Amino acid sequence: MNATPLAIPDVLLLQSRLWEDDRGFFFESFNQRELKELVGREVTFVQDNHSRSSKDVLRGLHYQVTRPQGKLVRVVAGEVLDVVVDLRKSSPTFGHWIGQVLSAENKKQLWIPEGFAHGFLVLSDTADFLYKTTDYWAPDCERCIAWNDPELAIDWPISSGPIVSAKDAQGVPFHLAETF
Repeated sequence: MNATPLAIPDVLLLQSRLWEDDRGFFFESFNQRELKELVGREVTFVQDNHSRSSKDVLRGLHYQVTRPQGKLVRVVAGEVLDVVVDLRKSSPTFGHWIGQVLSAENKKQLWIPEGFAHGFLVLSDTADFLYKTTDYWAPDCERCIAWNDPELAIDWPISSGPIVSAKDAQGVPFHLAETF
């Protein structure tokens, strides 16, 4: 597995070695030993999640306080723009965001450590999004930052408003968000 640090260095773009022939393909999507080496610490996942969303659905920007989650995310059908926002006050990239296209075709994954808000926009007709988390979902700890916060100025590739849940529509401005 190859890892490429992104503009926020603790967020890694992961690409597995792919074996492909006329029958199809194979790749190892997760290996605990390799992830530990790439991340520089032991990472234990406790929950796997799978969401399916339609074109222009935007989920996020989600995170948990007191029980933050690291995430290993990938798309197994379709294509999304995956976005992470650094919420670690001590980080030189605090308040910065990065976006990465993840798709079934490119087979890329993102490692998102604890301390980040996360969201994605579906670019294809539908997308199946899989992610492993380092802590369980804790509704009382869950928070949401407004997807269209002017301070963050995330460049979502959408001409009109996205489709968001009622909960995500109530996301708070970045300057009011609880941070780490």
